[in-house]
Amino acid sequence: MGSGLILALAGLLAGVLAGFLGIGGGTVMVPVMVALGLSGVQAVGTSTLAIALISLVGSVQNWRMGFLNLSNVAMLGLPALITAYLGQKLATALPEYALLGIFGLFLLLNIYLIGIKKQVIRQAQKAETGKAAAVPKARSPQISPTVFRLGIGGLAGFLAGLFGVGGGVVMVPLQILLLQEPIKVAVQTSLGAIVITGLWACLWHAQAGNVLLITGLILGAAGAIGVQVSTRYLPRLPDQTVNVMFRLLLALLSGYFFFKAWASYTALST
Repeated sequence: MGSGLILALAGLLAGVLAGFLGIGGGTVMVPVMVALGLSGVQAVGTSTLAIALISLVGSVQNWRMGFLNLSNVAMLGLPALITAYLGQKLATALPEYALLGIFGLFLLLNIYLIGIKKQVIRQAQKAETGKAAAVPKARSPQISPTVFRLGIGGLAGFLAGLFGVGGGVVMVPLQILLLQEPIKVAVQTSLGAIVITGLWACLWHAQAGNVLLITGLILGAAGAIGVQVSTRYLPRLPDQTVNVMFRLLLALLSGYFFFKAWASYTALST
């Protein structure tokens, strides 16, 4: 199988997962690119281009349907101008084995974060259908929603620059918990913010020479198709089945990255 077809399939899968789970898809695309021979920082940088394209397609559709609050999107995305740069600088400065190892740990953390996200969404669904009193209130009255949005977006931007991910796995549950936003609003706003975080991270990585244009375009184009498919058909699948499968995927990918990190470290030591 040619590398172009592998990239297209990886992008398609990333887009499907982006639409169904509300994530950027970098956790799928980065490991595939590393397996194809790209360095860790090249895979991270190129992933940001694909993520920006995938999230843009979904966000344009939300905007046409009137489901996108541009001011809230801007507040989430604005801090990424600085934090994505910091993440990119750290990704470029780290040794190859360190970046790969940290990304493996990040994948394991995602398993936990997705579990929290699912729990938060279930609680929000119960609240919206009258089965629960309300989403757990974690927001302090002394802190304004604007501060929370800036903080959430700043964290997502840093992750985009460091790991080549969109940050949706962090933004969605935090918006629900800290800002008391309904599920659909949180997902739509997060997807719009990923356009900004992904774009800024891509620009910083491109400036450092970490973005492979053709590879990113292949991934992004295939992902744009996948995100359309997932929004129409995959919600019919049992949520628990997809959740378990994705956690297993993350666990396998994290193991692969730990192996690559160890191989890189031993090669450097010899």
